[in-house]
Amino acid sequence: MKVGIDIGSGPNGTAAMLDLEELLATRLLVQGNSGSGKSHLLRRLLEQSAPWVQQCIIDPEGDFVSLADKFGHVVVDAARTEAELTRIAARIRQHRVSVVLNLEGLDVDQQMRAAAAFLGGLFDAERDYWYPVLVVVDEAQLFAPAAAGEVADDARRLSLAAMTNLMCRGRKRGLAGVIATQRLAKLAKNVAAEASNFLMGRTFLDIDMARAADLLGMEKRQAEMFRDLGRGHFVALGPSIARRPLQVTIGSVETAARSTSPKLMPLPETAPEDASDLIFTPGPEERRPMVKRTPTPPPPTPTADILAQLSQPKPAPEAPAEPVFAIIDEADREERIELVLKEILEDADSSFRSDAILYQDFLVRCRIRRVPGDPLSLPAFRRRLAVARAGVDNNTASSDTWQQALELSATVPEDVQGVFLIVAQAAVTGAPCPSDAALARAYGTHSARRARRVLTYFEERGLLVVRTDFRGNRVVAFPDLDCETAPGDPNLPDDLADEQFAAE
Repeated sequence: MKVGIDIGSGPNGTAAMLDLEELLATRLLVQGNSGSGKSHLLRRLLEQSAPWVQQCIIDPEGDFVSLADKFGHVVVDAARTEAELTRIAARIRQHRVSVVLNLEGLDVDQQMRAAAAFLGGLFDAERDYWYPVLVVVDEAQLFAPAAAGEVADDARRLSLAAMTNLMCRGRKRGLAGVIATQRLAKLAKNVAAEASNFLMGRTFLDIDMARAADLLGMEKRQAEMFRDLGRGHFVALGPSIARRPLQVTIGSVETAARSTSPKLMPLPETAPEDASDLIFTPGPEERRPMVKRTPTPPPPTPTADILAQLSQPKPAPEAPAEPVFAIIDEADREERIELVLKEILEDADSSFRSDAILYQDFLVRCRIRRVPGDPLSLPAFRRRLAVARAGVDNNTASSDTWQQALELSATVPEDVQGVFLIVAQAAVTGAPCPSDAALARAYGTHSARRARRVLTYFEERGLLVVRTDFRGNRVVAFPDLDCETAPGDPNLPDDLADEQFAAE
């Protein structure tokens, strides 16, 4: 079903229509400096498409909560645990409810973690619930920064991975990303590059104008036009809007944001003496602060008393108090977690189950094994499971090369970290390169072609180099690790590959 969304008017006063079905398949990037009408554009798009598609809005400033009164969006307060946000997101996809994730009041680190957990829950929903969803992320440069800033590195990695999954791999799961940013230079390139539709607003910096012109296929001399765009005026391009750059004026909206642009107001007419009274005289509703009085210092202790105290024998130390809670043996806890992960991986079908199902199985097994302490979060479980699938021994795990391989694996999306670590383990230990069937099982699929595409993805990012020797065997080299795998037959069946690795 083709649905046209009226987002405003074109240069000749004609209606500027946006093909909603095409947008769901191609994604949208909105750029504009503060005050250019970027949030107004998003609100117009959300209001016009609300009757046709489910919507999830990542709202860092609480501007879009007003959609709830008019269109029935459910406001989700992000001041929750990451596990709870992940479960809420899964139920949102199941019941097809439009929501606004309100991140207002959280610091930047907490906003990034909450958004990552929420987007992860949307992304990891079961296949039966892969209905189309319009996922709008305002101020996307906060959640997919181009460079590390003052936020915690683990929070930045989680948020960037979630945004990468949304824009790069969300389409097959029904997730259509619409991201808005103040500056293209601050947005991660691999996130911005996945959008096929663009709405570029007013910007003044040369680097942002040049990048906007490049995305729209315009010449560099035309980039100056972005300085002259008025508030609410954008240049549109993309398969869902226009095949050639088109200036669009965004139409009016039915709801209003809680935060508005500042407007000039006349100062109150108050005499100077009255103003002084207003400032220095507390009002009746104000509580007068308590005055802290400095206590009188005690009289000095006589020297004879001090000498007498020093000459007394030192009292015996008191016995340490018993701890209120039982002390957790971290070594025993780690040993039990490793045992649970090993039990999960021993199941032949575990490779083809979703991380959400494996995580629930992990939690149940931890309760059975009486694993002390708080359970692992879902992102931490994914990471531990990927490392466990690599199957490294103690000597290899303690080597500097393997630790460097773990750092490199953290730069790739979570769902392909297991594949990267399996190949890296073969390179570090000098084992034969895993076959396509073994890589496919690590990726959770039966398709060897998809496994080869993962290797191509790693190679395009410069993490490894794939070559074929004269016998047709595959060798994978890791330039950063200064090691490579032994030649391995890529067409070897999965069961024979297991026997080969067991022999090694």
